[in-house]
Amino acid sequence: MAEIIKKLPVLPSERALKVISGRWKAIILYHLFDRPKRLSELRRLIPAVSQKVLIQQLREMEEHGLVLREIFREIPPRVEYSATTLGLSLEPVLLALCEWGQRHAAELNEVEHVTDCVIRPRKGDNRAMP
Repeated sequence: MAEIIKKLPVLPSERALKVISGRWKAIILYHLFDRPKRLSELRRLIPAVSQKVLIQQLREMEEHGLVLREIFREIPPRVEYSATTLGLSLEPVLLALCEWGQRHAAELNEVEHVTDCVIRPRKGDNRAMP
């Protein structure tokens, strides 16, 4: 972990963007907000990403403390990925980015090309869905 941290920028906003940058990181986190998932489930949810890139993005997020990789000592072994508390703290940030993306699409008259911003409530969470 120390090697990656040394490479991160000192400006906090630049650091934040560097940690969540990558084509699939926000999408992976979005799918981990509600509950832990196995690699195969993430692959089904994000079919456009290759397994190699998915694993690479998960490892980077794990090194930055956003994702926890848990290995269950079973036969066959089972691995689950979940968002850490730090990763979950990005939920309002990603929702704000999604809403900004909708406003941007509206300004360019491209609303029909974007979807709704939906963050699903976590188990035991009594929040109303946006």
